[in-house]
Amino acid sequence: MTNEKFMRVALDEAHAGVDGGDGGPFGAVIVKNEKIIAQAHNTVLKDHDPTQHAEIKAISEASRKLGNHDLSGCEIYTTTEPCTMCFSAIHWAKIDRLIYGTTINDVQRLGFNELPIPAEKMKELASSPVKIESGFMKDECLKLLDHWKSLPEKKTY
Repeated sequence: MTNEKFMRVALDEAHAGVDGGDGGPFGAVIVKNEKIIAQAHNTVLKDHDPTQHAEIKAISEASRKLGNHDLSGCEIYTTTEPCTMCFSAIHWAKIDRLIYGTTINDVQRLGFNELPIPAEKMKELASSPVKIESGFMKDECLKLLDHWKSLPEKKTY
């Protein structure tokens, strides 16, 4: 069952990261049995590490907390459609469902160096069992991107 409160936590994470200058406007939350297991935001700029996307960080935290690399039974809420690296990690972690707001195209227009391969295309090419729900709370996620755009000091990568 899709739940707005989980996406709101992902949005709050993303806002915290943007306002702290940690990275881009991206947040993620991993849920199992209607309980938040992990939450994270992008820290690419803070950590000087291009792999520190919100989804990767949340998957790492959830795996540690659950003591398992297999996150079957989990859902991931992300403010933006995952990039190829993050979708691959979601697939490899065996996360059951991906729920996201804005699209790769939305952040490409802001100047982020995204590979234009949609999650649905990656799912199809890999015969991935991940269920995908796109456009969830998209207006709120677009407002997050607008907030990031309004900042005087911002970097894309």
